[in-house]
Amino acid sequence: MESIDARIARLTSETSAGTGTWQGPPRSPDRGTTREAIRLASNGRPATINPEAGGLKYTMADPSRDVSSRLAAYAHAAGTVGVDTGRELSIRDALRRAQQSSREFLTAQEQYILAAIALLVERHQWGPRLFNDTSVSLGGAGDDGHFTHAVDIVNTLRATQRLPSGGTLEARWVWAATEQLRETSTGRYTQSSRLVLSGEVPLLRGAGLAARESLIQAERDVVYAARDFERFRREFLVDIARDYVELQNTRSAIANQERQLRSLRDNAKRTAARVAAGRIEAFEQGIADNEVLGAEASLASQREQYILQLERFKIRLGLEPTDLIRITDETLDVPEPEIDLEGASRLALEYRLDLQNQRDRLDDARRDVAIARNALLPQLDVGASVTVPTDDDERVGGLSPSPDDLRYEASATLGLPLDRRAERLRHRATIIQLERATREYERAQDEAIVAVRSALRRVDLARFQLRLAEQQVEINRKRRRGQELRADTIDTQVLLDSENALLAAENQRDRAQANLRIAVLNYLLESDQLRVARDGTLERLPGMGG
Repeated sequence: MESIDARIARLTSETSAGTGTWQGPPRSPDRGTTREAIRLASNGRPATINPEAGGLKYTMADPSRDVSSRLAAYAHAAGTVGVDTGRELSIRDALRRAQQSSREFLTAQEQYILAAIALLVERHQWGPRLFNDTSVSLGGAGDDGHFTHAVDIVNTLRATQRLPSGGTLEARWVWAATEQLRETSTGRYTQSSRLVLSGEVPLLRGAGLAARESLIQAERDVVYAARDFERFRREFLVDIARDYVELQNTRSAIANQERQLRSLRDNAKRTAARVAAGRIEAFEQGIADNEVLGAEASLASQREQYILQLERFKIRLGLEPTDLIRITDETLDVPEPEIDLEGASRLALEYRLDLQNQRDRLDDARRDVAIARNALLPQLDVGASVTVPTDDDERVGGLSPSPDDLRYEASATLGLPLDRRAERLRHRATIIQLERATREYERAQDEAIVAVRSALRRVDLARFQLRLAEQQVEINRKRRRGQELRADTIDTQVLLDSENALLAAENQRDRAQANLRIAVLNYLLESDQLRVARDGTLERLPGMGG
């Protein structure tokens, strides 16, 4: 497999040179092809583990158990409580890891490799090919009860070459020997050989472009696969970055909830003191305590949400769900673009790799029409062959050809197009498919323009929402500080409303920050200006700064 992997790597590197910086696949491990694995896979009745109910055991939990400590342990293991658990995984580390072990990435990479393998197979079909066939036969014939037996051995060594305009050339060396098993005469063994050079070329139907269609399409398919894979790498970077930012956002919401819970607990203590002093009614103590309990329940739910997000993220990176990792505060900050809608549309139409694929597949549809039209032509094939045998008079011809016994043959075959109804129908179908491909390409252009314009508008919208959210946080903080100075004269519900308003504003601010980062990445993706480095991290463009 070493030479095959090397050829695949060279081909993918050459093809990817125009679409990105990916330099070809590593060698895949040979898994599941051992003799024992194949034996198990060949079992007609694979094993099933499905015991009866009596073979299972279920242990009931004590309803009075301490679940709060167990939830705290889960949160601590996931890094939502404390910061000393697991190894740090920054967003750059996550992007690198995603392009090393992510199942999604490996599947997309293999799709590209399969297209490269298909091209290598097709190229081999068009190169010189060597074959050697050896046959041994035993035959007998009877004459009034007297039987003769003979052993025939024929070895054919041949080389073939497909011609670019259609047809094939073939050179053969045929060696034959016969042994009469029961004859006692000296002529019971005969041996001869011959050299044959032959060729057949179509002149009308099946000639030219139609003959090379399989090779042309395979060459183009590899380019399409390279573009698809590079486009996937860019989409995958945005997806991983979005998941990472969502984790950071959930963790920020947890931190905001913890801050509010501390504040609510302090407020409950103050309320209890005021109730004890007889300054407010006792029911206000219930209001304060109820808010504390609600905040504790919300905090537990958010921690569980974070744990689930984190474990799914680890699976997406190809890590084990039980691996201990710690999300950092690192951000993938990319400056916001300064461009108008028309300029962004022009970039998308020029750079979008998926749009380029659809444009080139439209050319494939045009070529299909030409090939279908070629199938309507008459069949006119010419052929020729030259044979140089050994001397027919020699019982043992050896390996010495006899040019004096040369034989040649030339032929021409004309097939009139009397029945081409099926071909005419296929020709009509290719014309319809061309019209459909034209409409799909036009729609893809329009959708690309709409997508990049929407992405650019979302950048401005995200920046606007962030400014408003920051102002809301500042307003609510001032409101809470002013109320804290007059806490003894303000109703408990008013204080709680202020806490809830501040929490909502902080969460909205953090969400707006995350939306802005993702909006910029989405704009780069929709305009296909996003570039992914070899290690899977974001490659900054000139003008983006460090």
